[in-house]
Amino acid sequence: MEVYRMEVSPLATNCYLAFDGETKDGIVIDPGGDADRIEKAIDAKGVNVVAIINTHGHWDHIGANGEIKAKTGAPVYIHTDDAVYLTDPALNISGMVGVRGAGAAADGLLNEGDTVRFGRCSLRVIHTPGHTPGGVSLYGEGALFSGDTLFFRSIGRSDLPGGDYQALIRSVREKLFVLDDDTVVYTGHGIPTRIGDEKSGNPFVR
Repeated sequence: MEVYRMEVSPLATNCYLAFDGETKDGIVIDPGGDADRIEKAIDAKGVNVVAIINTHGHWDHIGANGEIKAKTGAPVYIHTDDAVYLTDPALNISGMVGVRGAGAAADGLLNEGDTVRFGRCSLRVIHTPGHTPGGVSLYGEGALFSGDTLFFRSIGRSDLPGGDYQALIRSVREKLFVLDDDTVVYTGHGIPTRIGDEKSGNPFVR
């Protein structure tokens, strides 16, 4: 699996293009804005986008869903518990910050244990609530796309609509820290890290 990272939206959200280097089938994870940049990356890498995956429903992770869907024809997926966030500005917080962040409903819903497949690659859906009720992480191929659940030496905030601090801590400890220590963590903001490094060095859940 090849991974290409772009910082998009005013909040420097990490949008990922993950794809099979041989078949060129791939997915876009968290297209939060700057659709033109994402589209140029898709074209430059020659990727056939088969799905758009939102790790959760905040505006800075969903803002370019519609434009990327229009370009690629790929369906949009989000966890069942965050589906309403896509169309509700109060929940996705676009209304709070005065940006256009609400869009169309999801084409498909994700749940714990589902598998996202593209080419010869596959990622397992891990439900990691806390930042939002339907936050997910995607795990496989030696990588974890953690959305806003786990960051380098930090964790996601839990003071936004639907946030739950204790649920967030449980998600990190019980769902993510049980993964292989060498797993590369591609975070929703900031630089990548590894599970083992966060288990030993993250001050919030060490």
